[in-house]
Amino acid sequence: MLSTGLPQGAVPKLERPGPLRDRVYEALLELITTRALQPGQHLVESELAGHLGVSRQPVREALQRLNTEGWVDLRPAQGAFVHEPTDEEADQLLTVRTLLEAEAARLAAANAGSAGIAVLEELCAQGESAVAADDVDAAVALNARLHATVMELAGNAVLAELAGQVDRRVRWYYTPIARQRGQQSWIEHRELIAAIADRDEQRATELMREHTEHTRTSYHARRRS
Repeated sequence: MLSTGLPQGAVPKLERPGPLRDRVYEALLELITTRALQPGQHLVESELAGHLGVSRQPVREALQRLNTEGWVDLRPAQGAFVHEPTDEEADQLLTVRTLLEAEAARLAAANAGSAGIAVLEELCAQGESAVAADDVDAAVALNARLHATVMELAGNAVLAELAGQVDRRVRWYYTPIARQRGQQSWIEHRELIAAIADRDEQRATELMREHTEHTRTSYHARRRS
């Protein structure tokens, strides 16, 4: 196994057409947000390049960009490391997430039609199945899709754009606590969907605020354990 901690065959070779450095950036960011590359992990250019089937240059450029965006730390004479988030960073991000998603829940309750609610219910059923099967990766992905759907049903393009900017970082924080949150998270989703279906804007807002706060407290509890 490589020192990057990625099993052979875990990452497909990138196809050449298109802006290669952008595709390398997207591949590395996905590995970081899903925690295939763990916080604090040393990122060796040559090994990442070999894993992705590219030269070291686009990897170096991608790491520079990831450093600028706060995903990677470049340390003099040591190299690149996946950033280790602080408690303060987590609080700041999850506070912003709560503000955005509580408003999205309110707007979804005001605007969502039966087709949109049916999509939420189907995603929730899939999420419950993923938890029952202990499929953490699927549960994390479905959680993100459900929240994105609520944002879409809100019908506010500016709100959705802002939420999109924090989505991947939220996923980064949520992944390590997905199993801990487990079925309770999807019970909360069910209650939220019911409030949206009932067009109860106040209730939907309160439930989403409580739901995102539970994620924040679970994250901190895991850090302290």
